[in-house]
Amino acid sequence: MKTVLQDLRYAFRQLIKMPGFTFTAVISLALGIGATTAVFSVVYAILMDPYAYNAPDRMIHMRFIAPNGGTRGFGLTGSQWQELRKSPVVEDTFMEDDWNLTVTGSDLPEDVQGVYLTSNGFNFLGVKPTLGRGLQPSDAIDGQDPQPVVVLGYKFWQRHFNSDPSVLGKTIQLVRKNYTVVGVAGSRFTWGDGDVYLPLKVINDPVRAFYAGIRLKPGITHAQADSALAPLILQFAKESPKHFPQDPEKLKFKVRGLNEDFIEQLGGTLYLLFGAVALLLLIGCGNVSILLLARATARQHEFAVRAAIGATRTRIIRQLLTEAILLSLTGACLGLLLAYKTVSIIVANLPEFSFPHEAAISINIPVLIFCIAIALGTGILFGLAPAWNLSRPEVNQVMQSNTRKTTSSVRGRRTHSILIGGQIALTLLMLAGAGAAIEGFLKVAHTNLGYDPHNVMSVGIPIHDGAYKTWPERAAYFEQLHDKAAQIPSASMVAISSNATPPDNGFTTKFEILGKPAGQDQSFRFNMVSREYFPVLRVPLVSGRIWDHDEEHRGAPVILINQTFAKRYFPNENPVGHSLKVPEVVAQPPYLLTAPGSEGWLLIVGVIADKLDDGLSKPVAPEAFVPYTMAMTMYTQLLVRSPGSPLPLVHTVGAAVNSIDHDQQTNSDVRDLEHWITRLPEYARGQLVSWLFGAFAALALALAAVGLYSVVSYTAAQRTNEFGIRIALGAGRNHVLAIVFRSTVLSVGGGILAGLILTFALNKVMATWATESSRDPLLLFAATCVLSLVATIACALPAWRASGIDPMKAIRYE
Repeated sequence: MKTVLQDLRYAFRQLIKMPGFTFTAVISLALGIGATTAVFSVVYAILMDPYAYNAPDRMIHMRFIAPNGGTRGFGLTGSQWQELRKSPVVEDTFMEDDWNLTVTGSDLPEDVQGVYLTSNGFNFLGVKPTLGRGLQPSDAIDGQDPQPVVVLGYKFWQRHFNSDPSVLGKTIQLVRKNYTVVGVAGSRFTWGDGDVYLPLKVINDPVRAFYAGIRLKPGITHAQADSALAPLILQFAKESPKHFPQDPEKLKFKVRGLNEDFIEQLGGTLYLLFGAVALLLLIGCGNVSILLLARATARQHEFAVRAAIGATRTRIIRQLLTEAILLSLTGACLGLLLAYKTVSIIVANLPEFSFPHEAAISINIPVLIFCIAIALGTGILFGLAPAWNLSRPEVNQVMQSNTRKTTSSVRGRRTHSILIGGQIALTLLMLAGAGAAIEGFLKVAHTNLGYDPHNVMSVGIPIHDGAYKTWPERAAYFEQLHDKAAQIPSASMVAISSNATPPDNGFTTKFEILGKPAGQDQSFRFNMVSREYFPVLRVPLVSGRIWDHDEEHRGAPVILINQTFAKRYFPNENPVGHSLKVPEVVAQPPYLLTAPGSEGWLLIVGVIADKLDDGLSKPVAPEAFVPYTMAMTMYTQLLVRSPGSPLPLVHTVGAAVNSIDHDQQTNSDVRDLEHWITRLPEYARGQLVSWLFGAFAALALALAAVGLYSVVSYTAAQRTNEFGIRIALGAGRNHVLAIVFRSTVLSVGGGILAGLILTFALNKVMATWATESSRDPLLLFAATCVLSLVATIACALPAWRASGIDPMKAIRYE
């Protein structure tokens, strides 16, 4: 222990004596370790430990998989859920329903996300409440109305009650009904992103269907669950077809792990980000290795003396590894500070609904252990080679040489060249990947939308359970909402868009064309809107007409289609005047109310121009629009256009809605349509990848430049006497510059060649996060030019200094 402390003290003194070396090495490691730790904290939280629930690895979702890979969910009735609980592969199951509720009793009602759970829900999920208790079986006894109790979501408790620990027993009014607060959920209990959790009344109503969460019995695989549950689910589909996709027997039933959807959406991106920071860390380690090798040459005399007076090889290696590990731990401490900031940046730019909100993304104990392991590993990695080389000095040769400098070996120069070449190769790979990611993101960001999102906002209006149960009541209410909002002075135009807010809008459904055979994959996107929808978004009419006020008022069976629909299904004829039928549009009171005649044939009255309707990166899908009064769900949206930014009108629109129904709230999350675009997964993911990869590539470029500068400076210093003699014999500055540059051409050129090979070899991997190919000749040419320019500057500075040396001083240097 005593010798270890001596090694630490000596290592500390050595690092203090050379502040330039120490600063460069520590910063190189801090950047690499900090970035790696930050990305690992996100990977760990989202992919390795996302949930605090009981046995989350056995929790599953049930899905139907379409031939094109798309997934379709479904709901179960109360009686079907009871049957599901008897399955031999199911350990336990619960049901859930989501509903927007209103906190009433104040000037303006507040919108909250209500999650209804069966009374076993909290026991199933198994997360300990922060205060009080969760829901329990006595809160919802079969055949009886649930108790008026509520469990507050953790963030809602913080926001609405200011984290009041005495909230238990207090009353909160939801839609004019009083509920007693019996608990506050745990901080990582965010099931359904609920603000409040209430007991769900399970009844054998064939109209009501709910999500069913399942936990499999221990040892049951997903394949076994598929085989056991598929016949039961298909039986349920025959009993209540309205709750299932059309033709479920043509689809494949499959269970999916709780985190499987998120892994598909974001897993590849996070792993590739982790790969990028690992490359950055390798480049940083290469820098430190270069610095240590250069420093080791200058210390050959010191270690020869120590060996001569009896120091063993093990003792010398331990001393040098102690210095290297001290460097890496210092870099890790600074890296942790960098990681804290980087984590917050990454979290702020993650696609909003592409990761579980239960995930605790932070610098926690496992992440700290990872950081320490990385620090120790990198210290050994970059410190072992110099330590090994110096541990067996040629004592006689070193002692006979000048005490100030010894000539570097061929092996040392080769090691420097390999390290520089490796840094250049990895840097070029990162530059090419970052360029591809940025180009791909810019292409997505500047996609032709086909509509004008500027100065338009979408205000969501959820309808309360039990309100406006008939078609005339709901149609009149929606019309009042539209007319009241249109009277706001600063609103230049208002439209209703029940499910059609672009660029990812409508629900996919099958249809039939009168007089034509129905194709198996004949589907389109179905939208319910008011006639003002098209001028609000500035989507032009191509042919035909838009329905009039009278047709909208009575929910007339008319329909508009887009150009893609017309070209695909009416390629050589005018679609106006033809008729369609949408079999899935069937009344399900009170959740879906349809106008008389809507279940029959719909007359095509016009064709509108194409606009994006299936996200930013997919081609326009066939879509159609009907008057919103023809089919009304328990949710709608107001699209409000204004001369300037519409967001200052949010409160005014909310007051207008509340003036019609004092208990009616608007959604709390109101955004303009430009932010609707930025919240899309492909936009947010592209933005995250492009900026982070761009930043990591820039850091890699800087580190590679520092490494190259260090090698050239070291080489020039070793050849000071040679350059002085050459200059004394008449060599010009250009001749010395050429010598210095020639010494790095092979390593830089070899690194660029290796980088090109790596880029081509890993093109398919990088294509998973960059829509543009990293083989793009312009991208590769630009990356190579940037890298070559930086390498030239890094070489030029020490080369210029060497070429201007005074010959007399250089000769006296020996």
